Amino acid sequence: MYLPRLRRFCGKILDIVLPPACVACGAEVASNGAFCSACFVMARPASGPSCLKCAAVFSSASIGGANMVCVSCEARPPVWSQARAAFEYDEWSRKLILPLKYADRTENARVLAKFMITAGHDILQDADIIVPVPLHRRKLWSRRYNQAALLGRLIAKKSGKAFVPDALQRTRSTQPLARLSPKERLEQVEGVFCVRSRSAPHMRGRNIVLVDDVLTTGVTATYCAKALLEIGASSVNILVAARAGNADEDDHSFLKE
Repeated sequence: MYLPRLRRFCGKILDIVLPPACVACGAEVASNGAFCSACFVMARPASGPSCLKCAAVFSSASIGGANMVCVSCEARPPVWSQARAAFEYDEWSRKLILPLKYADRTENARVLAKFMITAGHDILQDADIIVPVPLHRRKLWSRRYNQAALLGRLIAKKSGKAFVPDALQRTRSTQPLARLSPKERLEQVEGVFCVRSRSAPHMRGRNIVLVDDVLTTGVTATYCAKALLEIGASSVNILVAARAGNADEDDHSFLKE
């Protein structure tokens, strides 16, 4: 009876000592997890026309045609079924994602997950299991957490879905992919991901939503989805905090079907 009141009282005291700050720029705001007015205006949720297959943003809805699929996905469909992104990957969204990924700002996961649930509501409706893209154990040890797993856990809890954080395994460490060419990314990631034997029976016949922070070339998502489909998953959809690039720039020709 008294515990909720005590929590509210302590929360008010903490807000006085440490006023809530904008999750993007640090300016003072009214409540935790909120944006200041300037950052709210600058935010670019990926709510406009985008490819249903890879979440790449269209400069115009007419580019996607009747099926809302980009030219690259039409020519060479990805191995996963559909993809959704909460934001375009730009200077603003990087203020949320990079601190989460590299600077222990784990509180940003809660903000990003809220927008991801909104962006991926349709694929989450039919999902059975949420699975995060894994880190190699060496990187997990040094970073102490997997940002994709933090996002996945929050999304699963809010959407009422099962969460299997260690379904996928990264069998060897790879170079950071951000500055590599698509071909170099492919060479780094090929054969790296597998489904853990103890998780495989739970994946068979299930609709999986694969969660990550950013979808760029799709190489990592491709091999994670392949691993899940090869052991019998019914479908794999992708849900990310942000989508880098746009439908005019993407080229999936280096991906193997």
